[in-house]
Amino acid sequence: MDVNAAVAAAAAIAGVLTGVIAMLAFRWSEREQKRPTRTSLHTDPVLPPGVDTVLSVLRSSAVVLDEADAVVKASSAAYALGLVRGGKLAVEPMLQMTRDTRRDGEIRQVELDLPRRGTGRGEALAVSARVAPLGSRLVLLLVEDLTEARRIEAVRRDFVANVSHELKTPVGALSLLSEAVMDASDDPEAVQRFAGRMQIEATRLTNLVQELIDLSRVQNDDPLEDAEPVRVDELVAEAIDRCRHQAGTKQITMAAGGTADLHVWGNRGQLAAALGNLVENAVNYSPARTRVGIAARRLSGSGGDMIELAVTDQGIGISDKDKERIFERFYRVDPARSRATGGTGLGLAIVKHVVASHGGEVTVWSAENQGSTFTLRLPEAGAARDRAQQHPDLNEEDGQSPTHDPTAYETLPAPEVLP
Repeated sequence: MDVNAAVAAAAAIAGVLTGVIAMLAFRWSEREQKRPTRTSLHTDPVLPPGVDTVLSVLRSSAVVLDEADAVVKASSAAYALGLVRGGKLAVEPMLQMTRDTRRDGEIRQVELDLPRRGTGRGEALAVSARVAPLGSRLVLLLVEDLTEARRIEAVRRDFVANVSHELKTPVGALSLLSEAVMDASDDPEAVQRFAGRMQIEATRLTNLVQELIDLSRVQNDDPLEDAEPVRVDELVAEAIDRCRHQAGTKQITMAAGGTADLHVWGNRGQLAAALGNLVENAVNYSPARTRVGIAARRLSGSGGDMIELAVTDQGIGISDKDKERIFERFYRVDPARSRATGGTGLGLAIVKHVVASHGGEVTVWSAENQGSTFTLRLPEAGAARDRAQQHPDLNEEDGQSPTHDPTAYETLPAPEVLP
């Protein structure tokens, strides 16, 4: 009996001890779960309320860093620019800015040139970086891409410089010629000669100012606001009539051919100016007693039918190194010849802008001393109108390669020779 009592007492004591140990273990486990770990401190910080939503709608690339310089939040644009790699800020100047701001709480801003990611060339990416404290532990970095803005500013600066140079030439010539007329007031023949030169320079100045106005208009206006079906035959006839006098002086034959009764959709005035510039260039840069042809035809494509207008000449041609630049403003293949013909270097730039704004393209085939063919491809009236109504912002090509070689028009009907 005493033995059984002793066993029971021992069992009771063991049960009590087991319960106490279990309770202590549970309390210790619960406390350990609530205790923040090193990993949770650096990988799961909490952003202030509303910050995540604000960052998601910003146009700038956004990066949030904690006190250990680890990236807490980064926008997709930040990854695309190569700012964040492997969970770290990869740009050392920006990283140093965040550390300085975390230390003293001051907002900092700087402009940097960064190497482009994935390119073997030394092209730079211009950015503006701004760092500000975000709460007591976090730092916010905002990065704005300034590359396109700088490119536009450079283009504008070059354009102003070129315009100033081009205007200075005829204005200076007029000033010198006026002094020569005054000095030769008692010599009627000299006065007449100088006055003739003044008329030439005044005409060149007028043409330059007019083409600057035309270029500004085609860049700023939307030609499809006043769009209408335009007969291609009428555009060709107007372009030929515009150059009839120059062609007659050089005994150049102008011919029109191809498919008749075609229509394009667009601004009639701008389309006439574009085609007229091409025909005028063909006449001016062709030797005497040669031929300038204008051919039109329809091209079928998955995106709709296109109208192709080709202007072919037998002139001096264009070298390979000049083909890439002939559509730049004020660029001249032969500056000396351009001065002789009164060219301003803006004609082809106007053509390019007009065609692009109408949803088409302009291409060139040329060989030195063999001639050139400039080809305009424009949406046909019906297809362009339907596409503009269904997709106002659509400006895609149908993928069909344009024809550059003038021999491609040999199968067209024989052109009518115009005197």
